[in-house]
Order: sequence, then C-alpha cells, then structure tokens
Amino acid sequence: MTTTAVDQRRRLLTQIPGPRSRALQARKLASVSAGVGTALPVYIERAGGGVLVDVDGNHLIDFGSGIAVTTVGNSAPRVVEGVRQQVADFTHTCFMVTPYEEYVAVCEKLAELTPGTHEKRSALFNSGSEAVENAVKIARAFTGRSALVAFDHAYHGRTNLTMALTAKNMPYKQGFGPFVSEVYRMPMAYPYRWPGDPERVAQEAFEALAAQVHAQVGEQNVAAVIIEPIQGEGGFIVPPPGWLPRVADWCRQHGILLVADEIQTGFCRTGEWFACDHESVVPDLITTAKGIAGGLPLAAVTGRADVMDAVHAGGLGGTYGGNPVACAAALGAIETMEVENLRGRAREIEALMTPRLRTLAEKFSVIGDVRGRGAMLAVELVTAGGDRTPDAALAAAVNKHCHSEGLVTLTAGTHGNVLRFLPPLDISDDLLHEGLDILEGAFLSSV
Repeated sequence: MTTTAVDQRRRLLTQIPGPRSRALQARKLASVSAGVGTALPVYIERAGGGVLVDVDGNHLIDFGSGIAVTTVGNSAPRVVEGVRQQVADFTHTCFMVTPYEEYVAVCEKLAELTPGTHEKRSALFNSGSEAVENAVKIARAFTGRSALVAFDHAYHGRTNLTMALTAKNMPYKQGFGPFVSEVYRMPMAYPYRWPGDPERVAQEAFEALAAQVHAQVGEQNVAAVIIEPIQGEGGFIVPPPGWLPRVADWCRQHGILLVADEIQTGFCRTGEWFACDHESVVPDLITTAKGIAGGLPLAAVTGRADVMDAVHAGGLGGTYGGNPVACAAALGAIETMEVENLRGRAREIEALMTPRLRTLAEKFSVIGDVRGRGAMLAVELVTAGGDRTPDAALAAAVNKHCHSEGLVTLTAGTHGNVLRFLPPLDISDDLLHEGLDILEGAFLSSV
C-alpha cells in the first residue's frame, strides 16, 4: 500500500477542536459566508493514509475521505509526482483553446475502465454537479426529449438543475427555488423501508416506476433516467439485486438513456471500479468526480460514442474543465488504484468492518440497518420503539462523540439518521479497528 510520512496513529493533544482550530474558526466566521457550513471545525495542516493532522497537532482517524474524494489517500505519491511535474510544465491553457495530451489520456482511461466494451467518448468538467448537468444536456440533445426521471432520496448536486434532481430539501434546496421543470421523482427500491424479500422488492419497485412514468410522463417524453447505483447522501441505500438491471432493460426498450451517477460510488469505492459492475449493468452515460483525481477538482461524463457526439461542437466545455494539473492527478490516482489493487482493498475493508457493525447492531437495537458495499458502508439509526422511526438526534449525538474522540465520521440520509463510513482505501486495519472501537463507545455513551 501507499506509504506516508504521517504517523498512522490516533493522538489527541488537546480537546477537539483545539485552541488553534478555534481561533481559525473565529476567523472563518468573520470572513466566510455563513452559508458554508462545517461539520467538524478542526483545521487540517497535513494528512496521509488514514490520518488527518490538525493545526493543534492532533492526529484524527479519517472515516470520511473528504466525502469519498481521497480514495487513494491524501497526497498519494503518484498523484503528488504527477501534479509536481505538470505544475512545472504549465498550469492552464483551456482545452477548448489549445489542447494538451493529459486531457486525452484521462478520457482514454475512462473509456477503458467504465462499464461496457462499446466505443465511448468523454468530456471533462470541474465538479459532480457539472457532470450531471452536462449529462442531462447530452441526453436531451441525443433523444430530442425533455423529461427527466430521478428517485426518492437522490442527491445529484447543488446547481439549479441538480437541485431539482436532488430529493432532500434541507440544507440543499430550501429557499433556492424555483427549480428546473420536467423533473419527475419516482419511488426508490429501499429494502429497509420497503417490506418484503429482496426479489419482491425489486419487482414491486420496478413496476411502480414503470407504471408511474407511463401514467404521469409518458415513456416517449423521457430523455433520461438518472440513478445512483448506491445512493450517497440519501443514506447509502443499496437497491435489491435485480432492480437496476430491470430499470436498464426498461430504458433500452423505450429509447430512454440510463445515466449512472457514480460520483460517490466510482473508482474502486464499492469493491469494483464502478457500482454498476456488481450487476453487469452498462449505462448509456456515467458521471464521475470525487475519487477520480486524488483530491483535485475533476469530473467527467463518459458514454456511448453516438450519444456523446450528438452535441454540436462548442456545446460542451468550460474554462477550467479538464485542467491539466487535475488531469495529471487523475492519471496518478488511477495508476495507484490499478497497481495497488484498491478494488481488492475495498473488499477487505468491507470484510473487516461489516461484521463489527452487525455485532453493534445486535448489541444496540437502535441500529436498524447495516448496509453498503466495499468501503462505502452505513448504519441507519431509529428510535427504540421498534417502528423504524428515523432518529436524527441520536445520529448527531453519536457523530459528535466520535468527533470528540478523534474519529472523523459523517451523517447522511434524507432524515439525517444515517452514519456513513468512507475511509481512504490505504487506511490500516489497526486504524479501522480503533475507529470502530470509538464508534462502539459513542453508542455506549449516547443510547
């Protein structure tokens, strides 16, 4: 695995946050918009492996990876070297003005790694929201249709269009409307909250989707169905086996493009290159970002050549899209994933963490569900009454306790009652076990 100069041990020298972090937080409050929130106000000065080092010298265990961004670890050597060389050569020209090889090389790797053996094209952007927005543009241009189908609990971004696709109001949509029209929301196959065996849930949820689209929209009007193969911000919802292939077949039957939003699930996070690979689903378009470039801003839309080439010249792009430094970082990150078999490492993390999370669920009845794939795992918290009522207050309390003990954790879920775990794939087993010990202590003190 990748080596790092950062000591891979949790070490707390002050309370969390420490005095220097509190001073920086005061400066932040005086100079940064209040609309930019902070989950854990510790200010980081170094990071590597599974550890974040703050300005007070505290070493924190990282179960967040910057929301699935530093998949290969912070400052991974191949990423650092690629960036160093590229910065020395040139930092920007704009690919739409005078192009460069690094952009082309990233697109070649995306064609190789994304699902399907068909001829593909890619376009590069800056963020996941941009990728989703451009996937919609491409789908509408290719099909000549306007309607979009998204799902309950979905998260697709913070731009006006992607807010319309996103299902959660607070904090993402409140006060920012009106939103883009022609977006239709359908029920999600959510096993924990859709009673029945997985096969029945898959069939019932698919039938609900097909019936509602037929009645409310008309299949002939739908440009694209956009789906996270495993929902992220919505609560790491893993649909039952068979549901996504049914949706893919139905889209193909009706000339609807299937857009897989793999921004959080992509690049080895779930134990495969992409979450679609678990069921051999080949989307027409796939959006990527987050883990693609080892911490630098880069995103992509990759898809069928005929679909991607349907847009007129100049219709896609942006000043910074596919910046050469970010492209160099992506090439370094992808090489790291390949050489170090990070798909396999994600499966090892799942094999270590899932049994311990299930043991916690047996011990604490407020853990209603344990789910996820690879190094994308979650527990859903509910009240003790047995009726599966979401318990956001408990999730917040457990999260706060973890933070105070030097474990960086994140919440998620439409109701804010899910704890999600996204460790970097170069984290050590020792840190994983210690982090899980802290998590157990958080439940002991909070329940």
